[in-house]
Amino acid sequence: MKAYVFPGQGAQYPGMGKELYGSSDKAKALFEQANEILGFKITDIMFEGDAEALRATKVTQPAVFLHSVVAALCSDLPTPDMVAGHSLGEFSALVVSGALSFEDGLRLVSLRAKAMQKACDLNPGSMAAIIAADPELLERICSETPGIVVPANYNSEPQTVISGETPAVESAVVALKEAGVRKCVMLQVGGAFHSPLMEPARVELAGAIDKTPFSTPICPIYQNVDALPNTDPERIKSNLLMQLTSPVRWVDIMLNMVADGATHFTEIGPGNVLQGLIKKTAPEVELFSIT
Repeated sequence: MKAYVFPGQGAQYPGMGKELYGSSDKAKALFEQANEILGFKITDIMFEGDAEALRATKVTQPAVFLHSVVAALCSDLPTPDMVAGHSLGEFSALVVSGALSFEDGLRLVSLRAKAMQKACDLNPGSMAAIIAADPELLERICSETPGIVVPANYNSEPQTVISGETPAVESAVVALKEAGVRKCVMLQVGGAFHSPLMEPARVELAGAIDKTPFSTPICPIYQNVDALPNTDPERIKSNLLMQLTSPVRWVDIMLNMVADGATHFTEIGPGNVLQGLIKKTAPEVELFSIT
């Protein structure tokens, strides 16, 4: 069975999408439509901007979404049996599976990016990658650490990312090292994503998601919040909103997809981060990419 997966924030790179833009009239039309919807020429930043310009959240999220969705819609890939997206990538998966229109998906992603940036400015925070820590140990230390710090991304069996208030994240890192975890790396990110500090963004996005029409997708989407295959539009909307303050359960998503019959995974969009994570969790599957 064929699974399509879509990357999230962090997959961006200077020049992204430029080759895709010139590959077909359909791709060019979608990029130009995105410029109109966003109200600025995101293509100029994607094609010609430097890494710093692409790092701005209001640019990064629409750029990664746009690259992924255009690559999918302009390919001749067969219909997927299941889809999933890492954090932001869940919006790409929803568009490609027919649950969301391209226009509505882009509008929601743009609003999500701006709302998350506001939340970061209001509640500054940090994230750290924890390598080869027992999940139970990591969760216990987070719960015992004063302040707000939680597991945010279960990326692969060796790697989990924690997120929260900077002093709490730093304290948790110290405690994890004292408990024998050898490698903990503070990440260069703009805030505490997938933590309670994103609650203002969740509140801001709630009304927009509620008003946006969602359809039944052509195949199940395995969502970040519960790692389960969902096709009910109302359930999808609820999970999409909770995603902002809940952890990304990527390991469980991969294991559940494989358990449900996925043998071929195609990463669609910029970069190959997800292929690396899938190799660590499900080394037996076949991996492909569309960029």
